[in-house]
Amino acid sequence: MTRKTKGAWNPYLAGALTGLLLVLSVWIAGKYFGASTSFVRTAGLIEQTIAPDRVAGLDYFMKYFNKNSGIDWQWMFVLGIFLGSFLSSNASHSFRWTPVPESWKNRFGASALKRGLAAFVGGFIALFGARLAGGCPSGHGLSGLAQMAVSGYLALFMFFVGGLVMARLLYKGR
Repeated sequence: MTRKTKGAWNPYLAGALTGLLLVLSVWIAGKYFGASTSFVRTAGLIEQTIAPDRVAGLDYFMKYFNKNSGIDWQWMFVLGIFLGSFLSSNASHSFRWTPVPESWKNRFGASALKRGLAAFVGGFIALFGARLAGGCPSGHGLSGLAQMAVSGYLALFMFFVGGLVMARLLYKGR
C-alpha cells in the first residue's frame, strides 16, 4: 500500500524533468548521466592518501582515476542525487528516519542489524555488478535510452526484471 503525501511530485512530471535534465546535461556539458564511476574515483582518492604508488600501479584505478581527476562533475552529480532527494522529501513532508521499513519488518522481523547487513550486502552486489557491467542503471539505462541504443533498452528492461524477481523472492509474492 502506497501512501499519498501532500506536496509529493507527480511521478510523470518528475520523469519528464529528469529527461529534460539529461538533455540539458548532454547539450550544455556534453555529459551523460552515470554514477558508479564516482565510487571508483572516491576509492582512488582515499587509497591515494594511504598508498599512492599502489593506486598508480593498478590498471583498474588508472582507467578511471588519475592525479587530475577526483571530485569531478560525476561526483557532484551523486552528491546532488543525495541532497536533492533529501530536500525533496523534506519539502513534501515525506522524510522519515526508519531503520527498519514496515515491509521488511513484516517479512523478516524488526532487527535493524539484520536489515543493515542485508542493505550492505545488496549494495555491494549492486555496485560490483555495475562495475562489472561498466556502468550503473542510470548510465546504461537512462543515457542508453537517450541515445536510442538497443543495449540501453535491454539493460533497463533487465534491471526492472531483476528487481521484480528479487522483490517477489524476498517478499513471497506480496
